[in-house]
Amino acid sequence: MSTGVNALTGTLARYLAARVATTIVAVIAGSLLLVFVIDFVELLRRAGDASNASIATIANLSLHRVPAIVERVLPFAVLFGALGAFVMLSRRLELVIARASGVSAWQFLTPAVAVAALVGVVATAAFNPIAAHMQDRAERMESRLFANAGSTSTQARWIRQRSMDGQAIIRASSASSSGVTLNGVTVFSFTPDGEFRERIEARTARLVADAWDLDEARVIAVGREPQVLPRYRLATNLSAAQVRETLGAKTMVGFWDLPDAIALAGRAGLSPLRHQLQLQELLARPALLIAMVLIAATVALRFFRFGGVARTILGGVAAGFVLYVVTEFADDLGAAGLMHPVAAAWLPAIVGCLMSVTVLLNQEDG
Repeated sequence: MSTGVNALTGTLARYLAARVATTIVAVIAGSLLLVFVIDFVELLRRAGDASNASIATIANLSLHRVPAIVERVLPFAVLFGALGAFVMLSRRLELVIARASGVSAWQFLTPAVAVAALVGVVATAAFNPIAAHMQDRAERMESRLFANAGSTSTQARWIRQRSMDGQAIIRASSASSSGVTLNGVTVFSFTPDGEFRERIEARTARLVADAWDLDEARVIAVGREPQVLPRYRLATNLSAAQVRETLGAKTMVGFWDLPDAIALAGRAGLSPLRHQLQLQELLARPALLIAMVLIAATVALRFFRFGGVARTILGGVAAGFVLYVVTEFADDLGAAGLMHPVAAAWLPAIVGCLMSVTVLLNQEDG
């Protein structure tokens, strides 16, 4: 008899895990499609004056931008996926029958929690590095596509430097290769005495040893005719770590590259706080997704006991939104150095899990 109950429980666990996983994957796929369509339409609008902007080129660029955007909304995708799975199971009375047969709430929640943890691990270890790589390629593609389209970027990068040749202010429309390659570059160069010397416009600038290598440079100097040079070298005192730190959160570093980025920043005498915070957030992602599933579970339990689908689902979405806002607020505190990176990354997820478990315990045991 015990063997039969265990077999039944194992079959039910696999069934519940499959339903939750299928719904979460469907929501993530829908998010990818929705983000792609919106981004594709926006890029079409921006590329109106670009002579080299074909439909295939714009679609390829949008495909490369989508993963980094979807990664930001992943917690909501898991929340909506778990909500959809639990509500469908409740409306079909499958959870009611499972409860009537002696299966506790914790038994049918365990597969869903395991699925959320697995999604979090895959998102951190696999999806994030892919998104970072594709975002890096998208930055370069976007720079080439809109170089002559008259489109200005609202995400321009600014770097100020000082070298043996004097001071320079560098503006770039985008950055790639973790910040060491700049696209759509304009350099305002000054003498050591602070007098304006020349303006340099280039397609790209790559950081090499003690200098920037500018490709296809157009040099406009005081008192001279403009010159077009295939390559121009601008001296710099910046290291790769200093450039990445100056660019801040605008450059995306993949999960497996973060330890090296932290070590490099430390050797360069810079604060590794931002990279440490990003690393801890990625490590805490499974816990955050588990909290979202537990929030969805509190909604599902209220539904089949008390009714009121729309109201309870809205409550679950609101609770998930509050947790997301708290997570972003803790991220801002951590980035400002007001919270330790471990606390800023892990505390919202842990508190969300504990509060959800408290609600479930109250619903189960009164």
